[in-house]
Amino acid sequence: MTASLVLAALSPFAAAQEDSATEDERRLETVIVSDSSQVELTREFAGGQVARGGRAGMLGNLDFLDAPFSGTAYTSDLVLNQQSDSVGDVLQNDPVVRVAKGFGNFQEVYVLRGFPVYSDDLTLNGVYGILPRQTVAAELLERVEVFRGANAFINGAAPGGSGVGGTINLVPKRAPADGVRRLTVGYENNGQAYGAVDLGDRFGATDDWGVRFNAVLRDGETAVEDQDRSLSVFSLGTDYAGERFRFSADLGYQDNRIDAPRPQVTPLAGVPAEPDADTNFAQPWTYTDEEQLFGVVRGEYDLSDNISVWLGAGARKGEEANVLANPSAAQDGSLTAYRFDNTREDDVISFDTGLSAEFMTGSIGHRVVVSASSVKLESKNAYAFSSFFAPFATDLYRPVDVAPPAADFFIGGDLASPLKTEEVTNQSLAIADTLSFLNGRLLATIGLRQQDIETKTFDYTSGQRLSGYSDDKLTPAFGLVYKATDEISVYGNYAESLQPGEIAPATSGGVTIINAGEVLEPFTGDQYEIGAKYDGGDVGATIALFQLTRPNSIVVDQVFSASGEQENTGVELSVFGEPLEGLRLLGGATFLDTELARTQDGVNEGNAPIGVPEIQANLNAEWDVATISGLTLDGRIVLTGEQYADAPNTVELDGWTRLDIGARYTLDIAERPVTLRARIENLTDEAYWASTGGFPGANYLILGNPRTFSVSASVDF
Repeated sequence: MTASLVLAALSPFAAAQEDSATEDERRLETVIVSDSSQVELTREFAGGQVARGGRAGMLGNLDFLDAPFSGTAYTSDLVLNQQSDSVGDVLQNDPVVRVAKGFGNFQEVYVLRGFPVYSDDLTLNGVYGILPRQTVAAELLERVEVFRGANAFINGAAPGGSGVGGTINLVPKRAPADGVRRLTVGYENNGQAYGAVDLGDRFGATDDWGVRFNAVLRDGETAVEDQDRSLSVFSLGTDYAGERFRFSADLGYQDNRIDAPRPQVTPLAGVPAEPDADTNFAQPWTYTDEEQLFGVVRGEYDLSDNISVWLGAGARKGEEANVLANPSAAQDGSLTAYRFDNTREDDVISFDTGLSAEFMTGSIGHRVVVSASSVKLESKNAYAFSSFFAPFATDLYRPVDVAPPAADFFIGGDLASPLKTEEVTNQSLAIADTLSFLNGRLLATIGLRQQDIETKTFDYTSGQRLSGYSDDKLTPAFGLVYKATDEISVYGNYAESLQPGEIAPATSGGVTIINAGEVLEPFTGDQYEIGAKYDGGDVGATIALFQLTRPNSIVVDQVFSASGEQENTGVELSVFGEPLEGLRLLGGATFLDTELARTQDGVNEGNAPIGVPEIQANLNAEWDVATISGLTLDGRIVLTGEQYADAPNTVELDGWTRLDIGARYTLDIAERPVTLRARIENLTDEAYWASTGGFPGANYLILGNPRTFSVSASVDF
């Protein structure tokens, strides 16, 4: 087991319901009762696109100005009005996050401060490992809470081993005060049809109980040529907001299938020119399909006015099947590929529990939190490849359909009945104390987390135990906030990231490793951060300066060790709110200076890592047209700078800028509120390589989506 501590806080977070009726109808009654709540939602910030605070792991909800970390929480209003499809769509609004793809698969990967956060490492209501792995439908979500920076102290070590640059927590939908009964239908160019039902209401003498049901269906060809997608999503959530007891429970099901999914492309030398944005160079027999059943419960009880206990628990059962052919590309666009089949089954159980107590020692206030958490994953896998020596040929610009080659060359396990291949168990104990001085103007949070990490691997064919890893690590954290005025706070923090240690291989780069089989200690990275926050009532803003370091595995004198290092230094700016009535802004910029500080034999030392741009910027604006009641126009600019596509920094992707526009019109038809929406993403149909890599050391390319036109109509009944 582990002993962990979490520390301070998060940053501005978002919340919002849907605005097809009055302002009161889009506000939730379940707002935060106390800053430490593990269940309640925080209030919206002006403009309704973000919220005043969010959950800082075991510390519960923290107000925007009280948090010694940076973050943003996006609301269901934003999700609905932008017709967002997935978590990745929502995070296109965040200047710190860029969305990539997994290594050899179609998982969404979120790159924060230059480091990846895998979809496996997202949390649902603060619980690790229970969300669908490849993509999460945005219609399920009340909030998307982004925490920037090292988070091992807030949530414990992520089961997938990422989270150096931050973490993302998803909050399921809650029943609003006046209920919701909404039907939405939509259409996307090329034939993708969409339908959704959203039902919710509150019950009881004081509306303490809430129930929310959502169903989503998508089917048809996407904006990418000959790529078909079908999506089925169902969710049921309930919550209780009593005086001393608060509770939520959510159950979800998602089946997501893509036929002929446009694959990633690995450059063999230089980067080939981008094909037309809607070009699909996938083989027609390829597909990806995942089916996930998941659920989470969370409750807290006030033992007294100053002492509360909580418990959160969740589980997931998932199945995936893929037939893929991810090509390699010469600079002239000629492609070679082989077939890759795999199946995967996951069973995950996760929980966290704890106690918080508030008291005074003289003039100093204390909020002490102790917590225990655990996540256990069992994964079954099998794979099969076609011949590596006889790849098939096609072309990036003039794709050629080929007959599917036999997947009989390199086989691991039985695709129809995969065996257990991995078992991961993370456990931790934590304690933290937030001290309050000067009548609450100075807050200091200190904490420790003791984390146990255990991994076991098993043979794909026989199921026999192959290797294992078990170690523990104590990680500290410190955060400081000073409220200079009621509108301005400054903060600083020291925190650490935590990743499982690697097992030394027998060879590396043709070199025999003399410590083969040795299990390295968990990798800990350091974060130093200072920043300032402004709350002007109608407008909020943050600025953060940070330095993150992460160890890397290298070989020195035939010894495999974690003596390498990557260092990311940066500045983040964000702004949000409603500076003028009817005008809402959301955006910011990130400037990154990244470096491989220590490398094997000094090769590429001082170079920038693959796939990390020096600048990222976003600006989203919404304008309620005063002369046409009910009409709102919006536009978004997304800018990403150049990225290196190789470790020697000799190959570089061009930077890109994308423009999205939208409009919505609210009116009454037969005394029913109706909202009509239209949106065009990538208005100029720009063809661009959106990202390279997403997995450490990899340089595969992802082509940005083409111009995508979508319309929808919602009616409240």
